Amino acid sequence: MCGIAGIIANNARNYQEEIKKMTDAMAHRGPDSSHYEFYENAALGHRRLSIIDLSENGKQPMFSNTKNECIVLNGEIYGYQAIKDQYQEYPYHGSSDTEVILAMYQRKQENLIHDLPGMFAFAIWDNEKKELFSARDRFGEKPFFYAIGKNNEFIFASEIKAILASGLVQPQVNNDALSHYLQYGYVNTYQSIYKNIHTLPPAHQLIWKDGKVTISRYYSLPAKDRSISLSDAKEEFIYLLKNAVKKQLIADVEVGSFLSGGLDSSSIVALVNEFLPKQTTLSFGYDHEASELKYAKEIAEKYNTNHIEIHEKKKDLATSLLHVTPFLDEPFADRSFLPHYEICKSARENLTVVLSGDVGDELFGGYNFYRTENQLRNHFSYTNIAAKFGLKLYQNLKQISFISQKNLEHPNILDFHQNSVRNSFNKEERNLLGIFENFHQPYSFTPNPDSLNDIMRVDLEKYVPGNMMVKSDRMAMANSLEVRTPFLDIDFAEFCIQLPEQLKLNNENDKIILREAMGSYWTETIRNRNKQGFGMSVENWFEEDNLINLSNDLLKDPNQKVFNYIDFKATQKFLDKGQKHWNLLQLALWAHNNQSVL
Repeated sequence: MCGIAGIIANNARNYQEEIKKMTDAMAHRGPDSSHYEFYENAALGHRRLSIIDLSENGKQPMFSNTKNECIVLNGEIYGYQAIKDQYQEYPYHGSSDTEVILAMYQRKQENLIHDLPGMFAFAIWDNEKKELFSARDRFGEKPFFYAIGKNNEFIFASEIKAILASGLVQPQVNNDALSHYLQYGYVNTYQSIYKNIHTLPPAHQLIWKDGKVTISRYYSLPAKDRSISLSDAKEEFIYLLKNAVKKQLIADVEVGSFLSGGLDSSSIVALVNEFLPKQTTLSFGYDHEASELKYAKEIAEKYNTNHIEIHEKKKDLATSLLHVTPFLDEPFADRSFLPHYEICKSARENLTVVLSGDVGDELFGGYNFYRTENQLRNHFSYTNIAAKFGLKLYQNLKQISFISQKNLEHPNILDFHQNSVRNSFNKEERNLLGIFENFHQPYSFTPNPDSLNDIMRVDLEKYVPGNMMVKSDRMAMANSLEVRTPFLDIDFAEFCIQLPEQLKLNNENDKIILREAMGSYWTETIRNRNKQGFGMSVENWFEEDNLINLSNDLLKDPNQKVFNYIDFKATQKFLDKGQKHWNLLQLALWAHNNQSVL
């Protein structure tokens, strides 16, 4: 795992200082080495975290055998050995997965992207064509940002802070992104918080040539569901997941696993056990009754792992926030980033690579709100105009159920999902704060507003890359740790996406396919578990004086930078020690952290 950077401009060798500043700003992404290569029109930089081919042969930026092409890659190409066998005409210099992309490029040019698995963001400079070809993986596991500099340079990097470090871009805040953040608690995956620093969306490629940038989608989620029996689905599920885990264990360093004691991480650990004689597992727990540590320990004992427990250390929350939030570069309100940072920090003491059980909920139907949406859809009032009219009259006389109420408020379950689930500030509240924009991201398919599977597809293209993968990448890379997500193996993920809804959830059960396929791998206690989130509530956190003091410093002073973008008086109405208050505090922290460039 690494950090990549580049400047495409005339007389690119004149940008040696700028490219060094860019890679230095991302030293946490690759502490092992720092390298640069220059063409007349391209400066490429790289920070290396050595995982595959630890020798100098794995060094980047990496030239092809002809020196015409040069690549910088952040990520891992799973199953690259098998791909390498298909390109035997290429004279390989080392044994890294990076060089395989160069071999593919020489034969297929940009079309290589359709055959490239894994998590990645890369850029290839083709000196003969004077062209840059860049791409980002299908699910947005690895980041790629770009901007046009003050002298018309094309600048790209793994993190926004690297682009800012170049000194070639004066950022301008993006109100569309600000609106999305206030509504959902994260910046949309099609945008950055700055309107003149852009993100390459997941599953897209970018070509720069003659000063022109062309962006296109190269991959779409499978839009149709399959017809398959439970017994056939179980067999294929286990086969594909075993294959995914096996491919992601390939490294020239030890690979461990995060173990929460939930169904997803327990499944990953169970399958790793089939390929490794001894694995290291890591669990994070808060020292209160709801801690998951006891569940994780059960699985660790079942598979005799080298188990490491990380207990919550009672830290000054304000100090933690001031230390950790600069790694995010953008406002981010998912509270689990703090414990995630801590588990990544502890993991790095023993490991360089860790497998994660992320994205199981989106693939198997694990969230409680999916079941709520199923109940909404099956309710007598769903999309029934006459029933809704009757309910409106009835609610004046008597209190109606939550399901009835939500059916009155939303025309369909997709609208409920987009405007109620994980929402913080509604449109009227955003308007009060002075933000009137209302951004809607595009999808690779047309969602059916009544389909639960399409709601899960929406989450895979919106929440997963915009929130979950941002948290995973930034918190891991802050600690120079690589996190891999077997559930996002392209073959396994596509299989799960297309499973019929009834193999994922019903009104009584969630994650039906996972429970059926993997239940025998778990302990009895794990089999009977429901989903549990990370950590304590926002209300608990706001009981700490240090957090209230930080909030007062940042949100009760009208001279703070954040009030260049939102209304000060309106903000005061939302400082209720709840989720809205937390979201505003994270926004104020972002403005505070970046006040030198804003």
